[in-house]
Amino acid sequence: MILPFLLALLAFGTLLPILAPLLRGSRPVPARASFDQAVYRDQLHELDRDITRGLISPAEAAAARLEIQRRLLAADRVPPAPPRLSRSPVLAAIVFLVIAAGSVSSYLWLGSPGVPDEPYSSRTAEFAADNSQSSMRGAVAALAAQLKQNPGNAQGWLLYGRSLAMLDQWDKAEDAYRHAIDLGQTSPVVLADHAEVMVMQAGGTVTPAAETALKQVLKADPASGIARYYLAIAAMQAGEPRRAIDGLQALLADLPADSPVRPQLGRQVAAAAQSAGIAVPKLAEGRPPAPGPTTGSDAAGSGAAGSGAAGSGAAGSAGGPDAKAVADAANMSDAQRQGMIRGMVAQLAAKQQADPSNLDGWLRLGRAYGVLHEPDKAADAFDKAAGLKPDDVSIPLQEARALLSDHAPTDKVSPRVVGLLKRVQASEPTQPLVLWYLGMAAAQDAHPDQARQYWSTLLTQVPPGSADAKVIQSALDTLSGQKPGAGG
Repeated sequence: MILPFLLALLAFGTLLPILAPLLRGSRPVPARASFDQAVYRDQLHELDRDITRGLISPAEAAAARLEIQRRLLAADRVPPAPPRLSRSPVLAAIVFLVIAAGSVSSYLWLGSPGVPDEPYSSRTAEFAADNSQSSMRGAVAALAAQLKQNPGNAQGWLLYGRSLAMLDQWDKAEDAYRHAIDLGQTSPVVLADHAEVMVMQAGGTVTPAAETALKQVLKADPASGIARYYLAIAAMQAGEPRRAIDGLQALLADLPADSPVRPQLGRQVAAAAQSAGIAVPKLAEGRPPAPGPTTGSDAAGSGAAGSGAAGSGAAGSAGGPDAKAVADAANMSDAQRQGMIRGMVAQLAAKQQADPSNLDGWLRLGRAYGVLHEPDKAADAFDKAAGLKPDDVSIPLQEARALLSDHAPTDKVSPRVVGLLKRVQASEPTQPLVLWYLGMAAAQDAHPDQARQYWSTLLTQVPPGSADAKVIQSALDTLSGQKPGAGG
């Protein structure tokens, strides 16, 4: 309440010089002739003094007196000055109301009166987070420059890949991991992180290349939670929900009973059971909780459920650790990293509620929720961003990716996703994700001709004979025996 009062007082003080003359009126202005006549009379007196002192001759005095008297007479014929502004309280009230109403309406239109006050002390964490993000990017840029000078530094490429993953730069991160692997970084942990980055690069889809990499990880480390998790997801995406349930249940049995990732794995089991048309099975109980920090297969399981490289991405999206923490984060247990990420995401969400016009903040929040496998929250954040920049089709595409992150081949493409994809299609008609899922939606609605058109267009965009081409051709083959529905 104090701020509006002070603003009103300030506005009144600003308007006072304008309103005062209207409220009190102006003093009468003496006529110009009265000033001139006073001057000429004074000149006559001065002329008399000059004559007395003998400073002027009688003839000059007579001529001067005649000229002064002529001017004195002429001053009587000068017209009076026009009257100045008179007192007008009504006009003062109108001026005050117009200026005050204009100021208030402009503030309500352009300002943010609904944003609550934020004490300076509470902004320290936000400033630190923004500075940390800048420091992180600076550290990554410096590391990239070092690798240009020393491209044979395997550890450098590995740290570079992890750092890029923390910034959600999946394409660059995948390339950095490839460099590290080519230089000898072939431990199961590195291979698993690389495979997970490949999955994130594909928007949560376990591609054939990622599946091959995950199987290699499993050969080297049969207990790898990341490999076991994503291979189960691959089975679900391939339309084999029962195999997915078996893989997830085996993973649950190896995790401690108090593992923070068990709820996420339980949701995946429920989704697979729904796809298979069976009752949701009882979840495997798991090992007794172990004292101390989470390690071993539990850490791997935590990474599989959304930590690891993907979790690092969420940390980067929510503000990111500082440059020094780039290496430290890689040494954290996955459970510790998961807790750190969720805290950062919660902080970012609170910041967005206080500043809903921050477009970049909504995008970062959407990516962070996507990494935490919360697609509905991610989609809602991207929807807020789309409202701030409706002409940017990349935002509804990200929203669609978020909603499709846990989509199984047997799941129906939701109307919300179809609407988003059609918005993207209007500007990018050959976008692969759009073509694939709009074709899937058309096939599910018994419109095989539309599905064939989408998938045939998509087939021309992938290398002939590639794994993706085989998948698309297989989908086209399934349409041959499908009859159009009532609307087909």
